Amino acid sequence: MAPEDLVVTPRGLRFRGRVFPCTRGRRGLTDDKREGDGCTPKGAHGIAGVLYRPDRMTPPTAAATPIRPGDLWSDDPRDARYNGPVRAPYGPSHERLRRADPLYDLVLVTDWNMGPARPGRGSAIFVHRWRRPGAPTAGCIALRPSDLRWIAARLTPRSRLVVR
Repeated sequence: MAPEDLVVTPRGLRFRGRVFPCTRGRRGLTDDKREGDGCTPKGAHGIAGVLYRPDRMTPPTAAATPIRPGDLWSDDPRDARYNGPVRAPYGPSHERLRRADPLYDLVLVTDWNMGPARPGRGSAIFVHRWRRPGAPTAGCIALRPSDLRWIAARLTPRSRLVVR
């Protein structure tokens, strides 16, 4: 592991010499990720991007991309654009990135199942803020908002999310 890696451990997420409390998928970790299974995929996943809500915060890093109205993420395994960003209006199943709640105000996008995406192997594996301390996710990693912002500001192009 490199210092710029975000390492999920039983104690929390380790990054730059600190350990942050985090939550993961409601059904734990898996080596065999499937769409909708509630599990967090094990492995080393690159950080493919940083998204943020410009109406709610300043950019956490110069490389961050604003989430605009109509930004979506395809989660339909039959869709040619599965596990990637799309724009509304959009017919196939998708997830809204610009949510009414603050869950996706700041998102680290991992490269899980990208390039090319394998249908049904899971989509939208993000690092985002938690709903509340200890609340599990649908497969993502979730952190306290202040910790997520601290981490986002210190990522490097080599940073990875490592789930063991």
